[in-house]
Amino acid sequence: MAEEQRDQRGAREAGESWGRSARPEEVEAWEALVATARRTVSDGLVVGTSGNVSVRVGDTVLVTPSGVPYDRLTPDDVTGVDLTGERVLGTLLPTSELPMHLAVYRATDAGAVVHTHAVHATAVSTLVPELPLIHYMAGALGGPVRVAPYATYGTPELAENMLRALTDRTACLLQNHGTLTYGTTLDQAYDRTAQLEWMSHLWLTASSVPGLSPVLLSKGQVAEAGERLRGYGQHG
Repeated sequence: MAEEQRDQRGAREAGESWGRSARPEEVEAWEALVATARRTVSDGLVVGTSGNVSVRVGDTVLVTPSGVPYDRLTPDDVTGVDLTGERVLGTLLPTSELPMHLAVYRATDAGAVVHTHAVHATAVSTLVPELPLIHYMAGALGGPVRVAPYATYGTPELAENMLRALTDRTACLLQNHGTLTYGTTLDQAYDRTAQLEWMSHLWLTASSVPGLSPVLLSKGQVAEAGERLRGYGQHG
């Protein structure tokens, strides 16, 4: 990470910019992205710059830059790439986890992606191949949340493992690493991250009682809850 931070300083000092100026809708999306990234820190889902957030605006993906604390990001730091990873906006290097983000956008209808190192979810990723069905909110993520096998951060191998774990899901765990969720909006992607961390905390808590094992739901029960959750909330 120290190398990434040096790269960032070099980019800032050189003042080198890629591509064009940000469009109004990208400026607005960047503000929302920075607010979401800061929320991952304030809610304890990441430490320092350990997570990353992206949002898609047309064919441009705005993404948190590598090695820059979120509280230091300004409107002038907007960082964007196209769907091939080519930089089109900004002076900063994109997150090292860009391959994961782009893989999600290419394979799904995602409008936003959130990656964190949430402590309880990461702990679960070291224990089981999927998060046990401790709560019906798993239905909101498409079913049992799978664990993607470990691979070095920022590599195509990790992106491939992540995509397999995401099949028919909107969230997955990354073994010995963290979480990845996506949604149509930043708020939805973030909410799914928060739900995943909460369910992980719940399962770890229930499993820690000596001599007892938590009652789990069946896949059918979770699927039924998932159907009901599609109609949850206000309409019209």
